[in-house]
Amino acid sequence: MAVGDEYLASVRHSVRLSSTVHDGELTDLINAARADLVLGGVLEAKANDETDPLIKKAVTTYVKAEFGLDNEDADRLRASYKEQRNGLSLSDSYIAAEGG
Repeated sequence: MAVGDEYLASVRHSVRLSSTVHDGELTDLINAARADLVLGGVLEAKANDETDPLIKKAVTTYVKAEFGLDNEDADRLRASYKEQRNGLSLSDSYIAAEGG
């Protein structure tokens, strides 16, 4: 799954990075978050929608939870991500294709 430059820059900023040295890891985490959303029932097209604010929030929360080694907030962020994922998977807008 391709990650747009602006999307990656936004996620990088959310984890308080300015350097691109960790972009490979961030891209992997973004793709892992998207895959997890799909496993949770979100349509793949929705999970990959870089303009959707709820998807972006969930992906960013996932990345914040999983990035780095000494993350004191990891458990709290993982719980928050799971709540967001579960909420998306309950919404017809994210689990049903438009028009059907």
